[in-house]
Amino acid sequence: MERQIVTDSGSSKVGEESEVVVRELMDVIETIASYAGCRKTQRKECLNLVRRLKLLVPLLEEIRELDKSAVSGLGLSSLANLKKALLGAKKLLKNCNYGSKIYLAMESEAVMCRFHAVYDKLNQALDEMPYDELGVSVEVKEQIELMRMQLKRAKRRTDTQDMELAMDMMVVFSKKDDRNADSAILERLANKLELHTIADLKAETAAIRKLVKQRGGQNETIQQILDLLGKFKQIAGIDETVSLDGPISTRTLQRCQSSLIPHEFLCPITLEIMTDPVIVATGQTYERESIRKWLNSNHRTCPKTGQTLEHLSLAPNFALRNLILQWCEKNNVELPKKDSYASSDNYSAELMEEIFSLVQNLSSSQPDLRRDAIVKIRMLSKENPENRILIANNGGIPRLVQLLSYPDSKIQEHTVTALLNLSIDETNKRIIAREGAIPAIIEILQNETAEARENSAAALFSLSMLDENKVLVGNFNGIPPLVNLLQNGTVRGKKDAATALFNLSLNQVNKSRAIKAGIIPPLLHLLEDKNLGMIDEALSILLLLVSHPEARNEISRLSFIKTLVEIIRSGTPKNKECAVSVLLELGLNNSSLTLAALQFGVYEPLKEITISGTNRAQRKANSLLQHMSKCEHIP
Repeated sequence: MERQIVTDSGSSKVGEESEVVVRELMDVIETIASYAGCRKTQRKECLNLVRRLKLLVPLLEEIRELDKSAVSGLGLSSLANLKKALLGAKKLLKNCNYGSKIYLAMESEAVMCRFHAVYDKLNQALDEMPYDELGVSVEVKEQIELMRMQLKRAKRRTDTQDMELAMDMMVVFSKKDDRNADSAILERLANKLELHTIADLKAETAAIRKLVKQRGGQNETIQQILDLLGKFKQIAGIDETVSLDGPISTRTLQRCQSSLIPHEFLCPITLEIMTDPVIVATGQTYERESIRKWLNSNHRTCPKTGQTLEHLSLAPNFALRNLILQWCEKNNVELPKKDSYASSDNYSAELMEEIFSLVQNLSSSQPDLRRDAIVKIRMLSKENPENRILIANNGGIPRLVQLLSYPDSKIQEHTVTALLNLSIDETNKRIIAREGAIPAIIEILQNETAEARENSAAALFSLSMLDENKVLVGNFNGIPPLVNLLQNGTVRGKKDAATALFNLSLNQVNKSRAIKAGIIPPLLHLLEDKNLGMIDEALSILLLLVSHPEARNEISRLSFIKTLVEIIRSGTPKNKECAVSVLLELGLNNSSLTLAALQFGVYEPLKEITISGTNRAQRKANSLLQHMSKCEHIP
């Protein structure tokens, strides 16, 4: 009788504990479901995981309704394991919601590995669950089985977008090329990471500061993140001093107690007292210098309201300026001396008139007038975003596209370069393609001067940032001349061609086109010719193409494997990372190539990379070593 009492007491205790665990699991899922700010780089994975975790709710509801005494120690243990898995998912999703956007993009592959680890723990916990003992219905069991199948399938999926983002960041960090195409990449990267508003950038600064504390100090990766954040702030026209140890504050707040100044006297961008207030199209007032920086960074919205600006004209706010002057005089505050604002307005009006006139002259019957207009528009389109918008708004793009076919090589060269500059603007990309410029640019790429060919390749790269333009370039047979430029062009031409071909090869159909156009031999030549300094570019493209069977067949040669091993042994950290990734992809599809790499001495360099390589290189090297072990090629 005494034994029976103890058993009943134990069952009751287990039942009570299981009820608490189930309630905690429901709370965790509810918290997870409330996360709404997933970082763009992991948004798809986050939303899918949240959706799958919600499928657990019916299971938990059925267990909650079960008689407490029916829950055994095994059932409680299974629920505890599920709780551990859910807490791991919660931690990961919280990081993807509030962590540094730049860091999550840099470490996207590591983050994906964390998702896969969460999938494994969830699968294991659900596999051990005693469903029959817990009285789970057939319908719910089928739902859980479906969820487990989805988790397994998610582990096998790869996302091309991560590669494109990684390429953008590689180009930005390389600092090898200061042309406009690079600023276009930087602007697109800020948009991709959603780091283009003042609020976004302040939140990112706070996230980085938290990351530094978690990591116990600053390192090379953190410095890279800070450098890129600084570039994004320049794009947004923000002048801000960031201290990782102190509070985040603008230059203004360090210099003057803004709380003493009437709020309406402060510029919404810099929080400084305004000396030259101007009104934008939405009726909001800003300091002229600050709003000009904002507009010159390719923004067309009002920073405060987010509304699209109908025009970019700035009107002096004389009334507010007088109030500020009166307040300064009364409170003995001296405003910084600045140049007269009237001349800036006159200049803006003159510029608009000049651009209108130049666009009209593009259709002039006088060759000299037309040529001068093209050269001037080329220069103006290079200077700043506002000029690009004004040229487009005045109908410059259709007239320039018509001149691409003009029978004069210099005019074609100036025209394609002007369109390259204009294409930095996202809207202009669509207009240029819609006006039929892509076939004409491809024609110049095939037949004209070296500089014209280089700028044509750069223009195709810029235009192909839009997925629909990737398709158009491929359909208009633009890939073969790019491959030709990659093989026979100048060093700058090869770099332009490589960047364009990488971008175009993100499209699956274009991969086949590039392989058929003969891209593999020039890529292999770039690997062998170290003087060109294009090993990163060549390996990045090969890593894209190696997923294609035709490409694998073409590069599955001992000489190529030997080259990869040499790069893994003595290349730069980035070279090694890409080379290991390519070798891993080849080895997973052909074990004999793994054996060949071992014969060429890859084992020791791989072991070294697992210790001292980049984060991504370490992961790839470990995967390759594991694959070698499975193939029983090493002890």
